[in-house]
Amino acid sequence: MDLESLRLMAPAPPAPPPEADLVVLYREHRVSLVRLAVLLVGDLETAEDVVQDVFARLHGRRTSCVTLAYLRTCVLNGSRSVLRRRAVMLRRTQRSSDLADSAETAALLGESRREVLLALARLPRRQREALVLRYYLDLAEPEIAQVMRIGQSTVRSTTARALARLLRELGEDE
Repeated sequence: MDLESLRLMAPAPPAPPPEADLVVLYREHRVSLVRLAVLLVGDLETAEDVVQDVFARLHGRRTSCVTLAYLRTCVLNGSRSVLRRRAVMLRRTQRSSDLADSAETAALLGESRREVLLALARLPRRQREALVLRYYLDLAEPEIAQVMRIGQSTVRSTTARALARLLRELGEDE
C-alpha cells in the first residue's frame, strides 16, 4: 500500500464543534461589532455588554448559518432595546422629579393616585390592561395590539371606553 491509500483509509479528523464557528466570528468581528454598538448606545461599557449578550445568546445554538450580517442585526436590536429601556427610565425619573414639590402636594397626589388606582381596579381586565399599556408603559397602539393580541381598532375603542368609565368612576365626566 502506498501513502495515498493509507491516507484515504485513515479516519477523518473530527469536525470542529459548532461553537468553533462562533469563536472565529467573535475573534474576527468583536471589535467592529462593539464599535457599531458604541455608535448606537453612546458608551463603551454598554456596547460591550450588548455584543457579549448577542454571543451569549448564540452559544449552544446551531451556528453554522450565522453570518456577519446576522450578528450586526442582533447587535442593532440589542442596542435598540438598551435605548428603549433608557428612554423609559428617563421618562419615569423626570415624572417623579417634577411631581414632588412640597409635602402638601405629595399628600394630595398620593390621595388622588389612590383614588385612580381604586377606580382602575374596578375596570374590566381588558380595559385596565389597555390603559396600563397605553398610559403607564407609554406603548403605541400597534404595540398594544401585539401585546394584547387584538386589532388596533379594538385597542382604540377599548381605550376610549376605559377612559370614559374611569372618568365616571372618578366623578369627572362633566
